[in-house]
Amino acid sequence: MSILNARLAAGLALALGALPATASPISDDVIRIGFITDMSGVYADGDGPGGAHAIRMAIADMGGEINGKKIELLVADSRNKADVSSALARDWFDNQHLDLLIGGTNSAASLAMSAVAAEKKKPFITSGAGSSAFTNAQCTPYTIQYTYSTRGLARGTGAAVVEHGGASWFFLTTDYTFGHELERDTSAVVQAAGGKVLGSVRTPLGTADFSSFLLQAQNSGAQVLALANATADFVNSLKTAVEFGLTRTMKPVGLTATLLDIHALGLEVTQGMYFTVPWYWNKNPASEAWSRRYAETIGRMPTYGQAGDYSAATAYLNAVRQTGTDDADTIMAWLKSHPVNDFFVHNGVIRADGRMMNDLSLLQVKTPAESTGPWDLHKLVATIPAETAYGPLSESTCPYLDAQNRSQS
Repeated sequence: MSILNARLAAGLALALGALPATASPISDDVIRIGFITDMSGVYADGDGPGGAHAIRMAIADMGGEINGKKIELLVADSRNKADVSSALARDWFDNQHLDLLIGGTNSAASLAMSAVAAEKKKPFITSGAGSSAFTNAQCTPYTIQYTYSTRGLARGTGAAVVEHGGASWFFLTTDYTFGHELERDTSAVVQAAGGKVLGSVRTPLGTADFSSFLLQAQNSGAQVLALANATADFVNSLKTAVEFGLTRTMKPVGLTATLLDIHALGLEVTQGMYFTVPWYWNKNPASEAWSRRYAETIGRMPTYGQAGDYSAATAYLNAVRQTGTDDADTIMAWLKSHPVNDFFVHNGVIRADGRMMNDLSLLQVKTPAESTGPWDLHKLVATIPAETAYGPLSESTCPYLDAQNRSQS
């Protein structure tokens, strides 16, 4: 048995051993899900109202109830603030009898919610937040990082760009947890592949004017402009780089680019760019069918965060249906002992540290001549196995995992 499988088995045995002999039925006679994400700011397009719609689709596909118990959804705007998010989470757990909290984009906000959920001993699933801390220093027995992590994206895009001649890098980095970790993880991959990091500059979230920051990038002499930002910040910074002519001398790389971003910028601007994703709308026939259903209401294809919202909510609801309870410990044990198979992930295992082990895809943006339609934007370069992307469980620094190991010794 591999080290990964042995440690996973040990973690699952502990979780299953902790199951109560008789799980409590549905508390409050309602299955209540909360969703807190950026509904109006720079990350709203990547998750926001579209993510809420995806979760409502999951509830509707479940029939709106389980064993006669209604499924309800609460939605709120995180405003990209950790204090706002944690206060909302605490209020919902204390006063709204919340059973599951799903956190969207913004790692700082989701880490704050994760801490509250752990205190209340309730499940928390983050779909849109990429910080590797969720499964390392700040992991908890009740948190699942479902969709991607900065480490996974870095291993896909960073290595590919160095391999294709991008030897020297300059980072334009969003100045908070997510951006810092994305720069750190990608820098490590670049240097391990033989590349060099010549400098970086940090920009406030929601920056309106990137010109002075891009001047620093230009003066560095680096070959690669690494955009360690996301959604609106990524789009606006790359637009400014094109307007300044910076892309004639530097190769832009979107470390968290999505097809929605590529669609907004256009193929003339983004053609040839490498980017890594956990999922894309036409990955397989089931993905395409679900995406077209989604687009009938929203008017555009979903992001991987929005697809992850649906899949995460469905996985939780399946656990409730199979166990007959919304008891948190029972649900977490079930989720960590049953693989997820749907349009989003194939044989996805949730490890003992809370990491959903899903393969990633390295994509390259098509040229205008290659594209056959408005959403035909990319071609698949490589599939990155989950353990390659996220590393083995033995590399995790999760203190909860260490406690599990001690209990097994």
